[in-house]
Amino acid sequence: METTLEFERPILALERKIEELKQLRTGTIDFSEEIIRLEAKAAKLREEIFEDLSPWQVVQLSRHPARPYTLDYLGFLMSDFVELHGDRQFRDDPAIVAGLASFDGASVMVIGHQKGRNTRENMHRNFGMPGPEGYRKAKRLMELAGRFGLPIITFIDTPGAYPGIGAEERGQAEAIAKNLEVMAGLPVPIISVVIGEGGSGGALALGVANRILMLQFSVYSVISPEGCASILWKDGSKASQAAEVLHLRARDIYDLKVADELIPEPPGGAHRDPRGAADRLADALRRHLRELRAMTTEDLLEQRYRKYRSTGVFVEH
Repeated sequence: METTLEFERPILALERKIEELKQLRTGTIDFSEEIIRLEAKAAKLREEIFEDLSPWQVVQLSRHPARPYTLDYLGFLMSDFVELHGDRQFRDDPAIVAGLASFDGASVMVIGHQKGRNTRENMHRNFGMPGPEGYRKAKRLMELAGRFGLPIITFIDTPGAYPGIGAEERGQAEAIAKNLEVMAGLPVPIISVVIGEGGSGGALALGVANRILMLQFSVYSVISPEGCASILWKDGSKASQAAEVLHLRARDIYDLKVADELIPEPPGGAHRDPRGAADRLADALRRHLRELRAMTTEDLLEQRYRKYRSTGVFVEH
């Protein structure tokens, strides 16, 4: 099902008109000049709109249902992916996909949040919100990667950890906290990529890394705009106002020195050209993996420690 965001509509209207003219083109009637003019106009309009998106518009774009998810990027970037299941305590959590794969000719461990494309898939994936068993599965496989010396790549895309009663009873907070502890001490390179939503502790549980990369129209925040609005103003409809003050856009996170690299997306966003987005991400992953693989275990651990010790801006009075 096609989903069009409000600010995308002027661009799509021009693109439909271009397609109509291409269909009407015959041997006797040539619309080539008009098509070229409209294509230039559409490109300029796209650049103007996407150059200055508001925080709330970026949130909407990060949640676009056609946006590539973890399994899409694994299909583009990885070969020989073997999915591994279960936390060995409760069950497998489909909201997190993980396993062994080959990237750029070498073995890696890949772990990521996974949303669904339709209602049935979202029910299966719990809308990309893992329970504690999902994070324990991730921890189990990260420790496995540590024992075998495999670099770890995580893909972050979740509104947050599932807040249901069952998840809390099974130790949601402990599972997230344990992941932070384990990731801090793993003796292998870790790269985390925010590909869509990076929501709260549910994102951070896969985000303690040597390098944090963010796609241009992704977000990373301590809480969702709706959750923030419901707490501050007791009114979830003020989510757009909350997005303004959360500084959650990728470029804001990069300016705050939380993210290490901002990866440009194809014109119109990753959902308009998933392959192009994957190619840009692949280039960045290769560069960072090459640099991290050249570091000793001691240097990797020290760099990760220093990164998080220096994160944040504060003022003493």
